[in-house]
Amino acid sequence: MRIEQVMTSSPVSCQLGHSLSRAAQVMWKHDCGCLPVMLDDGSQQVVGVITDRDICMAAHFKGKRLSEIQVAEVMTRDVWACNPGDSLGEAEAIMREAHVRRLPVVGRRDRLLGLLSLADLAREAVWQHGSGRPQITEAEVGVVLAMICQPRSIDRPAPDE
Repeated sequence: MRIEQVMTSSPVSCQLGHSLSRAAQVMWKHDCGCLPVMLDDGSQQVVGVITDRDICMAAHFKGKRLSEIQVAEVMTRDVWACNPGDSLGEAEAIMREAHVRRLPVVGRRDRLLGLLSLADLAREAVWQHGSGRPQITEAEVGVVLAMICQPRSIDRPAPDE
């Protein structure tokens, strides 16, 4: 099964120049915890990812209002992504290796086409279990979740230290 069959098409996103306040508002409105970050030029090129946790940590460590902090200051620039034609197994491997719960799905020139989440994989595994011919199982999703949730080093410096 390919990613394009399971991904969320046309996900919401934000731009480099947006404030964290705006990004948080988008996340709240659309009930999501992650936004792909695009260039400000309208190209739909993914250049980063920002999560609700990134916003929370920026609020704590920067001591500024969210409206005073741009997405570009705190987003993750090392984007792990996949392509719509990749298999779900390939996406699982990327998630395990990168310790991420969501992957932007990109096409040519890193243009955003969708978003694949661990929740998408879990829903698909449950649906396939009922079909009697699973290509992805709940156990596989559980392994991915366990790998993602392994604690990282706590000896990381705080932002701007």
